[in-house]
Amino acid sequence: MKRRTFVGAAASLPAFSILAAGGARAQSKEIRMIESGGLSGDSIQVGYIDPLKAKTGITVVRESPSSLGRLRALVESGQTSATMFELGSGVVLQAKKLGLIEPIDWAAVNPAAMFPEAKAEYGFGYQYFSTIMAWRAGAKEPKNFTEFFDIKAFPGKRCLPDYPHYCLPFAVQATGVPIDKLFPLDVDTAFKKLDEIKKEVAVWWKAGAQPPQLMKDNEVQYSICWSGRVVGDPAFGLNFAGGKADLSFFGIVKGSKPEDKAAAYKLMHEMSLPENQAKAAGVISYTGPSPDLDALLPKDKLWQFPTSKQNKAVQYFENAEWWAENGEAVNKKWEAFKLSL
Repeated sequence: MKRRTFVGAAASLPAFSILAAGGARAQSKEIRMIESGGLSGDSIQVGYIDPLKAKTGITVVRESPSSLGRLRALVESGQTSATMFELGSGVVLQAKKLGLIEPIDWAAVNPAAMFPEAKAEYGFGYQYFSTIMAWRAGAKEPKNFTEFFDIKAFPGKRCLPDYPHYCLPFAVQATGVPIDKLFPLDVDTAFKKLDEIKKEVAVWWKAGAQPPQLMKDNEVQYSICWSGRVVGDPAFGLNFAGGKADLSFFGIVKGSKPEDKAAAYKLMHEMSLPENQAKAAGVISYTGPSPDLDALLPKDKLWQFPTSKQNKAVQYFENAEWWAENGEAVNKKWEAFKLSL
């Protein structure tokens, strides 16, 4: 419909109808998001929330941590307070399948240029990150996950993620499977490898801040952790080899109010701007989805970022489709495994 036609039609509507139409287009001044926490959350604040607040006056309240279970509980309880929810790439597809998130209105977002994989039907891919091996400075340095899982040749306590999609592919790699052959994932082989080392796993972490702190405290010597938590810190050694490159998304929680979604789309627009992504990358060494971002990053720190050429070449990219199809079944096996510890 042409704008002049709409204006003409609106002139004939009763006053209450015009008010109702205006109300449908209203925008909240405060929304709530649930994100993964830690420095990643701080980067969202500095890179995106603060610029949004300065431009529009909209306040975004952050909570953490995020998980599929928490999203499911929110939606099933009928709540409408949380509008944006951070999800991993595989979890986005599971959440879509379960009817927990809504399609993104990309016309409302009106983003700057983005990499295609970040512009998904049900999610805004805002942050590339890597899950890698790391160790306390001074520990014997593994070159691959076969060595990382070798507790005899590389003695020390381990800290592993309490999430199957962050843990099982590394256990499969430890058996000698190359990164380009990981999927379809041999789940039974992964659990068999974990059974071999579980007595040396001191902590199964749920929050990304745990592994670096545990290594600094010398409670564990080796960890699988998010790269942004350890790069650039002399307290740690690290290796991107065999790591998992992935993309974090923000989805819109099913049942969110239209005025809250309107505010959320304005925040997503801010997330698409390369200058804002550069601010976020200054807080944590993760990169946003702009193809114009590299030119804004410090050249001497490019090695720290998941999408730099040297790091991207030695990692595998998360197979979101496989997890969407198999995630529920694997989660049940994971829970059963945890009960055996």
